Amino acid sequence: MSKFDSIRPFYDSEVNQGICSVIQHPMMKALMNFTFPETEEYDWMNQLKKTHSIRDFQVNFIYQSVQKVLERSSEGLTTSGYEKLEKNTSYLFISNHRDIILDTSLLNVSLYDHGLVMTASAIGDNLVKKDFLLKLSKLNRNFLVQRGLSPRELLQSSKLMAEYIAQLLLRENRSVWIAQREGRTKDGNDATHQGVLKMLAMGSDEDRVMQYFKKIKIVPVSISYEYDPTDALKMPQLMAEANNEKYIKEKNEDFITLLSGIMGQKKRIHIHVGAVLDKELDWIESEFDNNNKQIQALAQTIDDSILSTYKLWPTNFIAYDLLHKFDKFSAHYTENEKSLFERRLEMKIDANNQAMVESFLAMYANPVVNKMKYEPAL
Repeated sequence: MSKFDSIRPFYDSEVNQGICSVIQHPMMKALMNFTFPETEEYDWMNQLKKTHSIRDFQVNFIYQSVQKVLERSSEGLTTSGYEKLEKNTSYLFISNHRDIILDTSLLNVSLYDHGLVMTASAIGDNLVKKDFLLKLSKLNRNFLVQRGLSPRELLQSSKLMAEYIAQLLLRENRSVWIAQREGRTKDGNDATHQGVLKMLAMGSDEDRVMQYFKKIKIVPVSISYEYDPTDALKMPQLMAEANNEKYIKEKNEDFITLLSGIMGQKKRIHIHVGAVLDKELDWIESEFDNNNKQIQALAQTIDDSILSTYKLWPTNFIAYDLLHKFDKFSAHYTENEKSLFERRLEMKIDANNQAMVESFLAMYANPVVNKMKYEPAL
């Protein structure tokens, strides 16, 4: 038994059996009928039964599913920065995190379109408690991040995951996607949690952690949605946190959020991949003499890349102006775009709850605030 068996995706030798175990599941049928509406059930089942590798499953089925999601719930995906990446090379993509499934799915669609190595992607085990979802995630090259552990178990789990990520990047030439923080950003303020970087450093067999980070080729990624399909669903947690209350999720909340993210309206989406961090890591190592300060500086470097390249949409500027009750950015949107956004706000949020209205607007406005730190003349 491999030491990574508790968290790893399927090996290719296990893929066909994994597919056959879920092929009759109602959710698999719903997914395939959504993806291939013109195709007879017999035909896609036949194709699935002939699938023996994760790559074939991703390219022939999941890639098509994501294209259908984009067609049905967006006005298209644009990308930038991919020309800096090399083919047949593995990278550690660290991105801001807005949507449970789509962030990594859209990155992989873009990587495939650019002929680059697709990722193994981290997913919280709380999201795949249902057997079907666990198997689907393992077919889609997800590895598990174990949640809700005691401090001692968390340490062991973090070390295992760090070693697995190192194994993928350095020995299997497999790119990896990981979010910059645990859980999605709810308030629009994307920030890298140092704990994520400390976990990654546990995979190093070197004394100099920045040299290890150079070796695994960190690429910051910013992903921005014109409309966040789960914006209203994030409100209860934001309200609880604003009132210093402990937030307890509803029983099927993660699953509802997952589906809403996939099918909710997103309008335009943009993914930018930054440059591989290299000289920055040499500078950090020369500037700071202990690991904690180096990790802190690296988190800031990743933030700088993500926040400065985050694509702002009319919705961000509209929200900023509505929140501050002026029209500073009116040149960045039309009256029609403003009316549509205000209508969305009215439909999703109780207008009498001022705190909730302000939180909703801040979620969209904060990326503008962050961008202004890098572009004061915005």
